[in-house]
This record gives sequence, structure tokens and C-alpha cells, in this order.
Amino acid sequence: MVGGEYYVNLGSQIFIFAVFAASINLLLGYGGLPTLGHAAYLGVAAYLAALCALKLGWGHLAAAPAALVGTTLMAAAFGLIALRATGLGFLMLTLALSQVLWGTALRWVAMTDGDNGLRGLTRPFGMDDAKSFYYFTLAVTVFSLWMMARFVTSSFGAALAGTRDQARRMSALGHNVWMVRWITFIYAGFWGGVSGLLFVYYHKYIHPVSLSLANSAEGLLAVIAGGSGTLAGPLVGAAIVMLLKNYVSAYVERWNMLLGFVFVVIVVFMPDGVVPGVKRLWRRYISRA
Repeated sequence: MVGGEYYVNLGSQIFIFAVFAASINLLLGYGGLPTLGHAAYLGVAAYLAALCALKLGWGHLAAAPAALVGTTLMAAAFGLIALRATGLGFLMLTLALSQVLWGTALRWVAMTDGDNGLRGLTRPFGMDDAKSFYYFTLAVTVFSLWMMARFVTSSFGAALAGTRDQARRMSALGHNVWMVRWITFIYAGFWGGVSGLLFVYYHKYIHPVSLSLANSAEGLLAVIAGGSGTLAGPLVGAAIVMLLKNYVSAYVERWNMLLGFVFVVIVVFMPDGVVPGVKRLWRRYISRA
């Protein structure tokens, strides 16, 4: 707030990206399912909300739930396809499904306006100023992270972690491993859709790049950098990525190279991520003190 509107907007972007990264963390960190297609849910929710507003003339109170329902149903359908495989096969299937949507958004000009994107959108509740939208995004982010935390710390979350570590043993104990993963896939898709709504409300514009591989990769990178399988990791990772992308890029032309360098440093010195790494260093310091 002291720094001005630029930093307020940067904070809003970090919160939006944190919800997106946290939804990826449900699959990668807690389910052991690496995905490169999670931008599909962000992009589809944003496009559905935009289309409902621009093409059908719906208000936000109707368009937002419709977008979330549509995105969640799509996640359920995509899960039926992607969960036919695990590991690298799962990653490639999620990537392929996302690329289909990216190509559709880019080429279906009559519906999405192609490379020009959809414009003329508004924010809900008249939150056109940066400060009010910042508080709205903060509230949604806190609620979203709390709900995902409740999910992974529940008995179902324990079963999900069991399928990640010992799938065959969990199956032998009577757990339906595929069903646990499918429910998690749908839940992650829903919160990816929530980040998509915040994304389109912030920019008041949506472009096919929101569905791109680069967007999914940035979310995956944020989870790994912050610490997969931790509650705070996606938030820290989102802050790292967004600060480099939006702030450092103003001073460093090839910020992508700097992002890659930072990621390499994190992997070398804190292979399990920043949050677990800092915790480990703190425990070491306390034990020595």
C-alpha cells in the first residue's frame, strides 16, 4: 500500500498465482501426479465467465458459478482420460488435453476472437480500483488455501498420500486408488477454475496464452521451487515466480534465464524446495544454539 498501486496489483497477481499453484500441488505434492496441463482449468474458467458475460449478457453472480461448474465437469472428464496412466504418461496426457484447448481457443475465432482475445470485461461488485480488488483477492485466496489445507489434512488426504507413496499397498488394504486420484483431480480442477476467475477479473481480458504450456510450466515451477507437498510452498513459489516475471523483468531483459538460474540454485541447495529447506536450516540453527 505504501509503495503505490503497482505493488498492490503485484500482490493481487501473487495471490491469484498462489491459488493456481496450490491446486497443482494437490496433484503433484500430495498425489504424486505431475501435470503440465493445469492451465486448462484456469483458461477454461476464464473463457466461460467471459463468454457468459459478453455473449449471453449474464451478470457475475450467474457467470461465475456457471464457469466453475463447467470447469469442474471438464476436470471430471479429463480425469477419466488422464488417470489411465501415471508418471510420465499422466504428464503427457494432461499436456495433450491442455494443448487441444489452447489450439481451440486460438483457432475458434468466431467464439474466442482468436489471438485478439476477449475484451470489454468488468470486475464484480464494482471493484475497479486496485485496493478493493486486492482485498477481494486476498479473501478468496485465504479461503481457497484453507479449503485445500482441510482437504489434504483430512482422512481422505491421508489416503491420497498413501496412494502417492504405496499405491499397491493401499489397494491391498481396500482403498480404491483410482477413485481417490480422480476425486483429487476434480478438486484440483475446481480450484484451478477459481484462479481462472480471479485471473480474468484482474485483467478484464482473456487470451489463448492463458491455456498455454508456458502457463502450466510456471505453475509447476512455483510448486517445485516453494516445496511440493507443503501448504506454504505454493505461496512462496508463486511469489518467487511472479516477482521475477513482473518486477525483475523491468530491469533484466532475459528474466527467463534468471528464473532458470534461481530454480537451479534452489534445486542444488534446497532440493525439496524453499519452505522445507528453510525449516531444515532453522532446525539446524536451533539445535546448535
